Amino acid sequence: MATRALRLQALFGRLAPSQLAAPVLIMLILSMMVLPLPAFVLDVLFTFNIAISVLVLLVAVNTQKTLDFSVFPTVLLVTTLLRLSLNVASTRVVMIDGHTGPDAAGKVIEAFGHFLVGGNFAVGIIVFMILVVINFVVITKGAGRVAEVSARFTLDAMPGKQMAIDADLNAGLIGEEEARKRRTDIARESEFYGSMDGASKFVRGDAVAGIVIMLLNVVGGLIIGMAQHDMPLAQAAKVYTLLTIGDGLVAQIPGLIISIAAGLVVTRVSDERNIGQQFMVQIFNNPRAIAITAAIIGILGMIPGMPNLVFLLLAGSLSWFAWRMSKRQRQIVDTPVKVAPPPVQEAVEASWNDVAPLDVLGLEVGYRLIPLVDKSQDGELLRRIRGIRKKFAQEVGFLVSPVHIRDNLELKPNAYRILLKGVEVGAGDAFAGQYLAINPGRVAGTLSGTATTDPAFGLPAIWIDASLRDQAQAYGYTVVDSSTVIATHLNHLILTHAGELLGRQEVQQLLDHLAKEMPKLVEDLVPKVLPLGILQKVLQGLLDEGVHIRDMRTIIECVADHATRTQNADELVTQVRVALGRAIVQQLFPGNGEMQVASLDPTLERLLAQALAGGSENTSFEPGLADTLVRETAAAAQRQESLGLPAVLLVPANLRLLLSRFLRRTVPQLKVLSHNEVPESRIIKVTSIIGGRT
Repeated sequence: MATRALRLQALFGRLAPSQLAAPVLIMLILSMMVLPLPAFVLDVLFTFNIAISVLVLLVAVNTQKTLDFSVFPTVLLVTTLLRLSLNVASTRVVMIDGHTGPDAAGKVIEAFGHFLVGGNFAVGIIVFMILVVINFVVITKGAGRVAEVSARFTLDAMPGKQMAIDADLNAGLIGEEEARKRRTDIARESEFYGSMDGASKFVRGDAVAGIVIMLLNVVGGLIIGMAQHDMPLAQAAKVYTLLTIGDGLVAQIPGLIISIAAGLVVTRVSDERNIGQQFMVQIFNNPRAIAITAAIIGILGMIPGMPNLVFLLLAGSLSWFAWRMSKRQRQIVDTPVKVAPPPVQEAVEASWNDVAPLDVLGLEVGYRLIPLVDKSQDGELLRRIRGIRKKFAQEVGFLVSPVHIRDNLELKPNAYRILLKGVEVGAGDAFAGQYLAINPGRVAGTLSGTATTDPAFGLPAIWIDASLRDQAQAYGYTVVDSSTVIATHLNHLILTHAGELLGRQEVQQLLDHLAKEMPKLVEDLVPKVLPLGILQKVLQGLLDEGVHIRDMRTIIECVADHATRTQNADELVTQVRVALGRAIVQQLFPGNGEMQVASLDPTLERLLAQALAGGSENTSFEPGLADTLVRETAAAAQRQESLGLPAVLLVPANLRLLLSRFLRRTVPQLKVLSHNEVPESRIIKVTSIIGGRT
């Protein structure tokens, strides 16, 4: 016994009070349906029910985001169960002790049945039915419909929201933790609206149950009063009907409050302000609308027979309020500050200081996009560009030059262009305050806006107003703001031109950084064995083919091993790719699953090997062979991408460099791997044969 007691003590000691609160509350509610309760306890529980409903309403009003009150569907179920249990408990008391007087079921029921309806059971029945209709037909039905539509739209919008999160993550705008949190919020939001859709049925069922319970109580009270207590029909009808009406009202009023809270939760739009603040800012912040309202009320107040004093008093109050609001808004407008003209400087002779070096990376924007890059206005694009450079350094392996941003009045107001060493490599349009809805391929509807294409990847897109953002996400579009559009385009171009961004200065800085941890390895290679320029070409060759150079230790060791035999950058790139084979394959095919790749037909392999037999790096193909190779490779790459797989061509080692350079311009998304680069542990599945009909 002592051992059992110790085990129970240890079990309950591990349970916190908050863990016991929910099951204990549910058991108490269920016990009220079975155990008889005295009138005083009923008064306490009815008062508690009213207090809980008011508390839930106030929490719903002060909630800023829907998910801040994600437990509301469960609260709705518990409060509905509490009201039904109180109805059962009070019905038992009314049926047993109702003949003793109007306070038989407690003072609360007496107050609602006698004072609130003046002791007139006919008025009580009418008031009760009106409350039931308001709750059942208007509020509950509307909230349920909103929850149902919201749940459907939320589920439809999940793919677009997930793609937007992935886009922000790939652009370096958010980290893994923030992306995980956003994905969790999306899942919780869909679960919440789905739960609200079902939970609204509880309130609807509670309203129906209230009507049935009222009818049963009236009929049962008449039978019990006349048959068991020998009461006259009129007296029994009055006593039991008033008690029943009081019981129904004391349950329906908290139910109505809870239904209003449900409507507020599902109809609100997420904002940093609560409902009260939104109401005041969005309705009472327009002095013109208030003044027009005051004029209409004043005209109505002048009509003979109308309550002129009330209408004119309200019109005067609204006019005064509109005047004060307009005056306050005029005072907020800042007076422009006069800037003194800069002092005139005398012309000086030209010098070498006038020769400004070209910026490696530049971004020029039209004047309407200046707020996005203005430090004084905390431009969102500046933070995104910093995130792009940091993410690029972490993933690719070196730090790119800072992006020099300037305004260019020669551009269109909403245009921008991206420069690489002074040469334009990308351009597009962005509209501050609007959103770009990108069509990923499967959308449920069309939107009104300015049709365009995504500047980074060329997908069809539409510039839409902010008011259509939620609708676009519900249709399945990927919706991003103007800063994200420019940042994503810039990030794509940086990745595409990574090889050109790696100059000798960046290579030297990379070696200096590596020398802090492995000084002997760096000293033995550069410049003793290999010049800095050759190492730069090797790293550029890797970057041009999309291979990250984060593993500089492996790269340096491999180059050091083969540099004594050859100084040819292409041969060194081939050897380094073999050394990095596991990382290259992992970058394309994460995990340890099978690799689904395209391959060459053996006949085509022999033809290409014969063309390469001369040993020339600039081997040319016969036109028909080249056309077939490009066409079938592009088709195979498109099939791979349609299946959500990377476009990879697996070829013999002697053909990899030739095919990679030949196909890079025509099929830029294709990655060419050699058999030597694939680890022995990986399983290869050939999904396409190129040149089978050659």
